[in-house]
Amino acid sequence: MRTVDVGGLTKPELIQKLDQHSISLNKYGEQLLNDERFIVSSTKQSLQTVELGPYLRMQYLDQPEICSTNISEGNKAPSGSITIESEALTEDNDFPKGFYLRRINDKLWLRGYLADHLHIWSPHDRFIFCRAQLLLYEDQEDVLKGKE
Repeated sequence: MRTVDVGGLTKPELIQKLDQHSISLNKYGEQLLNDERFIVSSTKQSLQTVELGPYLRMQYLDQPEICSTNISEGNKAPSGSITIESEALTEDNDFPKGFYLRRINDKLWLRGYLADHLHIWSPHDRFIFCRAQLLLYEDQEDVLKGKE
């Protein structure tokens, strides 16, 4: 299991860090990152948003490469890819729903993807899900215990 720190960078800083790590983006990845609805967190945190994709890509540099000439096979994610589960920024079917990670010809990619509500994922597709962590401050703990 990997712990991924998310946040603490401005959007331009995040894009610069991706470039420093030689991370490639497809047009949907660029569209997600450059959209005004893609909001970055000013503080580091653990969360389940589309913002996780770029940070995970920068920290998962040892992703193995699965050789395949097929980028996509029908209702199946590309060979060797890992889709990051996150809430979509919009219901618009022509706007990317999220990111997936892939290594192609020894180049690391952060790629966006399109899918509508009718899409059925293949049982062979691989996903990353976030485990929520509840962080409490001392005064919040007292409230939960019934002390105020």
